[in-house]
Amino acid sequence: MSKAPFSEIVMGNTALVRAMVEAGTRVVASYPGSPTPEIAEAIRSIPIAQRPFYFEFSTNEKVATEVAYGAALNGHLSTVFFKSVGLNVASDTFVQLSLMNITGGMVIVLGDDPGANSSQNEQDNRHYAHLSYTPMLEPASPGEVYDFYKKSVGLSREKNMPVILRLTTHVCHAKQRVAFDGWEPVELDPTPRFDAARGPYIPITAEVLPMKRRALERLTAVSDFAKRSDLNRIVDNGNRKKGVITMGLPFLSLMDVLKSAAEKPDILKLGVVHPIPKESIKHFLQIHQEVKILEELDDPIEKEIKAIAFDEDIKVKIIGKMDLEDWIGEYTPDKVYEIIHKTWPGLLPEKSAKVRKPPVPERPAQMCPGCGHRSAFHAIKKALTGTDITVADIGCHTLGFLPPYQTGELLMCMGASTGIGAGLSLFNGARKVVAFLGDSTFFHAGLPGIINAVFNRHKLTLIIMENGTTAMTGHQDHAASGKNFNEPTDKIPIRQVLTGLGIQNIYETDTYQQTELTRLVKQALSDDGFSVVIARHPCMLKFTREQRKKPAFKPRRVDIDQQKCNQIHICVEKFACPTFVRKSDGKVEINPDLCIGDGSCLQTCPSAAIKQPEIVGDKVQ
Repeated sequence: MSKAPFSEIVMGNTALVRAMVEAGTRVVASYPGSPTPEIAEAIRSIPIAQRPFYFEFSTNEKVATEVAYGAALNGHLSTVFFKSVGLNVASDTFVQLSLMNITGGMVIVLGDDPGANSSQNEQDNRHYAHLSYTPMLEPASPGEVYDFYKKSVGLSREKNMPVILRLTTHVCHAKQRVAFDGWEPVELDPTPRFDAARGPYIPITAEVLPMKRRALERLTAVSDFAKRSDLNRIVDNGNRKKGVITMGLPFLSLMDVLKSAAEKPDILKLGVVHPIPKESIKHFLQIHQEVKILEELDDPIEKEIKAIAFDEDIKVKIIGKMDLEDWIGEYTPDKVYEIIHKTWPGLLPEKSAKVRKPPVPERPAQMCPGCGHRSAFHAIKKALTGTDITVADIGCHTLGFLPPYQTGELLMCMGASTGIGAGLSLFNGARKVVAFLGDSTFFHAGLPGIINAVFNRHKLTLIIMENGTTAMTGHQDHAASGKNFNEPTDKIPIRQVLTGLGIQNIYETDTYQQTELTRLVKQALSDDGFSVVIARHPCMLKFTREQRKKPAFKPRRVDIDQQKCNQIHICVEKFACPTFVRKSDGKVEINPDLCIGDGSCLQTCPSAAIKQPEIVGDKVQ
């Protein structure tokens, strides 16, 4: 934790943490989700004794928002961060924050995901800013992430209202040399500063309209900030015929594609995207003949700018989204090139013919070698009839819908599987319903659906895929892990929670016990009412990483006895561990770079051709 000014090449997520430190942030909460997990990893890199703020992974995004809000009401600058769809979980609390008098300051960091790189949709959370009367800033680079966070803090504290800092995937993960300021730690004043007289903090009918009026007045005052802020800037290329209004990643992509342009349009780059700087936009429209609005995903900025032009009777051609493709995907340089090319043909040089590259075979997403979910699906599928309805949930086990398992025919969002399964079970006497749920999701959003199934006596089977971690987003701990981000803690055992809810039919086994798991699933499917199977095995990616750190670790792997192998190919076609490689002549071999020697595959071979795991060499790694 350098106290002196310095510069370093960092990710946007890392730059954000340094900004938190310098700004005097005291409480940070989150629930993991890409593209934001590296923020927590940057926090973890600060020794806890030197960490100037408290951080926790909360059980879900709503709780994380409430923790940060409560801390801010007690006078502590707070931040909450999560991915795009996490805001949906937090929204019940989030949409009311602007009604409150947040005395300590509060910044909501969103990791939006254009292109749906790691999300089930590519929702544009700028709409939430409008819905909740909350200011939103949008940086374009790691340097701006650092600067914009500190500006967000100042704005939040000045107006006593929340401020959204909207990042997108490329901004989170981009790298840039950033010049950081010096920092001097300030001793924390532990005096509780919450004062109900600064409220009201209870949005009941008698208070809601005055609270909303106050929120609107503050948002109007933020318009003055937007008008004078240096976060909005003009790139003046001396072109009064063509102009572009843009922000965030699209701005960087535009600058990239314009390097080879003979004619460069003027650019108004917005840093404050809600409320937009109306005077700056008005002036930009007045001095240009044509203005292109370049924004990723939806078109809220385009609509606002067109309204300004109409209200002010400005005679300018405004060019917004031109076809459906403009609404889809990330605005990377290639995409921005196509958009500018169809907006102003001839402005950019034609692309040279691409050198023909050899075709690359598709590489579908797959579970890791040794993954307990693979053993689970291999065993569970044997218990299903082929007509059963299987409902997936969010997690590594979502990949069960892919061949060869093809288990999990529909998916919505975290914790939805039990509720959806309950609905599918109604008026359904012919087809069994099986829902899947991860252990982290169990605590995040799974419990309401489970309680509903018990309360309303729904007939379905829930299979909880327990691997002891939040694996998909980077192995963060959850309530059953036995530790939180900062220290060891008591486990909250899933079975005891289920028993406490009054569930009678609960079964559990390790997923590597495939025969037993098949038997238990068959038993659960025959039960009358709601039943649960806990299919447990540690995340093997996490487990093997931990083992490799031990001094006595020795790598192991299985092998194929070619004399016994009769090339039925169950290991490849049914179990489908990526370790197995089928040659053109049908021979099966082991990829030594992938095999971890876990041995879960042995029981899948009907000819017992897979050899017991053996130590590879005698070198201790």
